[in-house]
Amino acid sequence: MPGVIVLFVAVLAVVAVAAFQSEVAPLTRGSGGSTPAPAPACSPQPCASIQGYDVWVADVQVTTGSVRMTVSFRNASSSTHADPSDFVLVEANGRADKPAYNSSTCPHWPRTEFANGARRGPFPLCFQPANVAAPLHLRWEPDFGFSAVSAEIRLT
Repeated sequence: MPGVIVLFVAVLAVVAVAAFQSEVAPLTRGSGGSTPAPAPACSPQPCASIQGYDVWVADVQVTTGSVRMTVSFRNASSSTHADPSDFVLVEANGRADKPAYNSSTCPHWPRTEFANGARRGPFPLCFQPANVAAPLHLRWEPDFGFSAVSAEIRLT
């Protein structure tokens, strides 16, 4: 009887891994060290769409030592929120910069809960990169639970 239980658990584990891999296979792994895939087509550009969750970038301003923009969302996915920590600015040399905030020109916005096709934004998003040379990309890694997904949006 213990052998049957072990066999059952082993089969269950194989099925679980196969199901997980089939769910994640078409997605790009976000933090596993691989390069994110270009964002799927959406409109108007610049934007990205991941599994029914869309982000649009507008008002991109690049100055020496600063990149500022606004982001707006529509969420009809299994993700439940928008969060500024889901973004990094990727410099031409590959360096990733986290958002930077100040109270006057780029206030921090809180994690925002929404779903069912709701829209939110625009929210300010600012970075202080070491180098603003083109190309600059905005990497977006929304939270889909166990699935790590990301998209890169070319800014310049």
